[in-house]
Amino acid sequence: MADAPDRKLDIAYVALGSNVGDRDAHLATARQALAAIPRSRVIAESIVEETAPLGSMPQRSYLNQMVAIETELSPRELLTELQRIERAAGRTRDIRWGPRTLDLDIVRYEHQMVADADLQVPHPAATERDFWRRELAELRSLLGPR
Repeated sequence: MADAPDRKLDIAYVALGSNVGDRDAHLATARQALAAIPRSRVIAESIVEETAPLGSMPQRSYLNQMVAIETELSPRELLTELQRIERAAGRTRDIRWGPRTLDLDIVRYEHQMVADADLQVPHPAATERDFWRRELAELRSLLGPR
């Protein structure tokens, strides 16, 4: 990753989830795609865990994981990359809380916040989802003091 004079490195925490098709393969493909995002590199990965789906729609359990990405990208630029990866995995946005081949969420950045109508960083549910809290704690323990 080349240093840009006007960009500072930050760490973004991105949640991965899948409950359609080959969930393991979707997460593996997502990790590869995340590692290829320009001006960014994956620096830590949490374990993969199975969780119950959110919402009231009956559906298969999710596989979830979180990664820490050192990046020069702004939250908006990273969101664009994440949505591109989701589309490539066949993600559609038809049903709120519905089944997903791949769901990628920016949970937080270490040093940036966003409060726009279509992007909130930290994610509004960051403190409400036990599995995100566990995965974030795991990543922070792997990364050590920063």
